[in-house]
Amino acid sequence: MYVIGLVSGCSAVNQMAGLASKDAMLELMFKPYKLAQYTLSRFLTTPFAWRTFGKKRVERPQQDANTALQEGDVINLDDTHSAHPYAKKLPFLCWLKDSSTKTYSWCMNLVVLQAVLKNGLEYPLFYSVWHKPADAETGLTKFDLARQMLLMLRESVNCQLWVAMDRWYLYKDFFVFLETHAFDWVTKAKRNTALYRRVIEHGRIRFVPVSPRQLIKEAYKRLIVGSGLSAVALSDIYMKMPYETPGRKGQAVTKHRYVPIAAVAAIRLREDEEAVSEMDKDDDPAIYKGAYLIISNRHDAPKEALAVYGKRWRIEVFFRTAKQELGFEKCHSTSEAHQHAHMELLFATETLLSYALWQVNKEKTSDESSTHGEMVQGLFHTRCQVRSKNHKGIERIYIDCDTEVRRFARLI
Repeated sequence: MYVIGLVSGCSAVNQMAGLASKDAMLELMFKPYKLAQYTLSRFLTTPFAWRTFGKKRVERPQQDANTALQEGDVINLDDTHSAHPYAKKLPFLCWLKDSSTKTYSWCMNLVVLQAVLKNGLEYPLFYSVWHKPADAETGLTKFDLARQMLLMLRESVNCQLWVAMDRWYLYKDFFVFLETHAFDWVTKAKRNTALYRRVIEHGRIRFVPVSPRQLIKEAYKRLIVGSGLSAVALSDIYMKMPYETPGRKGQAVTKHRYVPIAAVAAIRLREDEEAVSEMDKDDDPAIYKGAYLIISNRHDAPKEALAVYGKRWRIEVFFRTAKQELGFEKCHSTSEAHQHAHMELLFATETLLSYALWQVNKEKTSDESSTHGEMVQGLFHTRCQVRSKNHKGIERIYIDCDTEVRRFARLI
């Protein structure tokens, strides 16, 4: 009922409860029950194991070869705000700046994972709410939340995957974690990212410091020759990465070593830079006349790394469509349990919508393909005939549809 309410654009629980008496199929389903606003509200505000629900939701696509994550697929990592303007000082809210409106507001800060498959299917995975700690030394960071979610994903997926993220997540210890757990990473370099070029002078190998801006300048003349997305891979670029080794007394000692990385100067990336959160000055991207530097641990596949980073934009599209078409920010409840229920059911709704949209569009050209908004309008508005019938003393509901629904209902 809640999923149907989200797709139908209901902005309140009482509107969702009213759907039970307005739809022929729902009327038969809920005929024995008196479904009212307080019924749904009591369910939504009661604590429930929504994290377990989310794990089961993510495990379900992995059971089908067409929807399962396979080697080389992409996991997008990003965070977004869910504004809660009608309340403040709730324990799960933070007073944060919205980069798009340049204003501060009370909101939830969510760290989100999204899957983008090679066959074009994309669907949300997990989310975690970041709580602003009282001091810097307590509480979980966004990196901790990302680690937790990636480890949960590893419970059902074992293949090598990419993780695409924006420059905010450029953190070497996090990169080490990703590589340890069979994730390849790709991100955009910051202005102050420490890089090194491997050179041989007089028969000796040296690592010369080089800034990302310098590398972009070197490749800029080759970048502006073509039109559209243009990229140049730079060779012999290294980064210092930490690793632990036992010391003299057996204690763990952190040292650093030079590790080769892929460095790709690119221009005309498909990104809306105004939508990217503004960070401190030191977090500014390495940019030169509109060109950026993409870095990845896959030094042997720079072109693939660039293609993967191009898919990072899909999570920004997911945030926008969820806020505009699925009521991402419409839950104004003061109950944290209700907020978690809303987000998990919204992610389940988006999974169903994404699967149906993928089924519809995979046999069509780009001009004929349906949009996310059209799928929202048509998913639960299929013309059908509903009838009930007793079978061995048990009342059953039969639905006769005039459209092909089997391939769309396969995921359910």
